[in-house]
Amino acid sequence: MKYLFSILALACILSSCSEYQKVLKSEDIALKFKVGDSLFQAGKYEKANRLFAQIVPKYKGKPQAEKLMYLYSKSYYETKDYYVSGYQFERFAASYPKSEKREEASFLSAKSYYMLSPVYSKDQKETKDAIEKLQEFINLYPNSQYVAEANTLIKELDFKLEKKAFEIAKQYDLISDYKASIKSFDNFIFEFPGSSLREDALFYRLDAAYKLAVNSIEIKRTAEGIVRLKKNRLEQAKEYFNTLKKAYPNSEYMARAQEMVLEINEELETYSAKS
Repeated sequence: MKYLFSILALACILSSCSEYQKVLKSEDIALKFKVGDSLFQAGKYEKANRLFAQIVPKYKGKPQAEKLMYLYSKSYYETKDYYVSGYQFERFAASYPKSEKREEASFLSAKSYYMLSPVYSKDQKETKDAIEKLQEFINLYPNSQYVAEANTLIKELDFKLEKKAFEIAKQYDLISDYKASIKSFDNFIFEFPGSSLREDALFYRLDAAYKLAVNSIEIKRTAEGIVRLKKNRLEQAKEYFNTLKKAYPNSEYMARAQEMVLEINEELETYSAKS
């Protein structure tokens, strides 16, 4: 209680800009450390960070350096400067391998990368980096109290990558680039076999294949000979329908899919009648 009272008292004193400015300009590094620690404990992380930044180089090699570097790293995290907090926590963990704070620092470093992950529509480099960092943490501390949260964060980041790939494939369908859409959905289905978007992907792949088939020319001359282009594509679309039906017989898309396959079958019957 006495320590808490002293922290609150010091925080109140330093709420005055003039008092805080005096400490900033002071040459007393012990005072800066003490005030910075008190401000940190009081939740005034930005002010604490400014003081820590002034004295970090001067505490190098000293016994207090470990605590200072932890507070310094955490102050960046608390002020949402995740680029720097990720780097500083990583540096802390490497510099103090026996520290009782190393596990927490390693997790917060990885979590800082998670916090930098953008919305799925943007480039996902930071998302991939975050997944890698979180997995490295899990591998290093498999029994950590933070593992459950780390796994949850990875799952969220994985879905972001799935969503990105799915929307790219769907966009090809919307702009009538059906070949690219089919290829993209093929890749998506292969790369994310357990995705919650798998049903949607199977349907939209069928949709793209159906549109490509019904709008195809009958034959195509190649160096190898004549290819019955439309018939081949109709048969491929039918295979995609069968895959959807087998995987999701009660799919919300089944009514629309059955309309497609009915037209596909009618088209294929004309080839049977000609042969």
